[in-house]
Amino acid sequence: MFGLLSGYFANDIAIDLGTANTLIYMQGKGIVLDEPSVVAIQQEGGPSGKKTILAVGAEAKKMLGRTPGSINAIRPMKDGVIADFTITEQMLKQFIKKVNPSRLFSSPPRIVICVPCGSTQVERRAIRESALGAGARKVELIEEPMAAAIGAGLPVEEATGSMVVDIGGGTTEVGVISLGGIVYASSVRVGGDKFDESIINYIRRNYGMLIGETTAEDIKKRIGSAFPGAEVREMEVKGRNLAEGIPRSFTISSNEILEALTEPLNQIVSAVKQALEQTPPELGADIAEKGMVLTGGGALLRDLDRLLMEETGLPVIVADDPLTCVVRGSGKALEKLDKATAIFTND
Repeated sequence: MFGLLSGYFANDIAIDLGTANTLIYMQGKGIVLDEPSVVAIQQEGGPSGKKTILAVGAEAKKMLGRTPGSINAIRPMKDGVIADFTITEQMLKQFIKKVNPSRLFSSPPRIVICVPCGSTQVERRAIRESALGAGARKVELIEEPMAAAIGAGLPVEEATGSMVVDIGGGTTEVGVISLGGIVYASSVRVGGDKFDESIINYIRRNYGMLIGETTAEDIKKRIGSAFPGAEVREMEVKGRNLAEGIPRSFTISSNEILEALTEPLNQIVSAVKQALEQTPPELGADIAEKGMVLTGGGALLRDLDRLLMEETGLPVIVADDPLTCVVRGSGKALEKLDKATAIFTND
């Protein structure tokens, strides 16, 4: 009886705890939160002093690279897994409190969280425990390729092969799914962050200029592309000249950014090719017919679908609203929480 009541008053939620953004989906309400996975911490009285959380999410992201000595803006997730356990737990607590304020008679929510398919048992336990510490009643884990495929509307329960490439902030997940289970999954630690890093290194090497992560991300969004296009776009960038030590501005073109992104893009292409090599022939035939689906923020990089199409010769579709695919898929999986299903992982 109490179980029924607590189930009635609780709002089950699905969380996509990403390297770059954290999204929360609430049953019956849809996506209720989409904020950067950044936490700003104020340090009082030296390095061993008391730490207090100053801001989380969008507010903390504005502080990245612009903080005084006593404040530290950090990203507690690295490569899709937890780099700083206590801070991740606090960040989750704040986000859950934001979308699910505690009411009279309300019981703790059940939570579904996505994990990269390449994460170890230790990393998965860290994610599970940080969610329990943030006030969950029960935690189920779902692998990212599976969540992305459900969110993109692929027929995961049917006896047909579906291939999904989820390019997130820290990792790229490639999965082949059939009959509600994962046939092949691999995870490479290349994603949006690696793109930014490559742009920073390229500009440092070729221009002798130092730019920050936020600027690199802005360049990637505005003029970044994965395939040589007909038109060359340019952008003015401001950074610090390393030789003079003085801020200067310079102009960079989309062809140079394409050159900067070659290495991380090649790693993604080879991960996709490897997945196709390992796929059983019957499922490979289904994929050749239907193609693969791109999800995640990296799918928004201009002409990435064209690059994969040229490299593999298969049709490539970008899912609609690729940024929220994984969390929408986890949200649909919430409805299957009470049924025994192969969608969730047992580790």
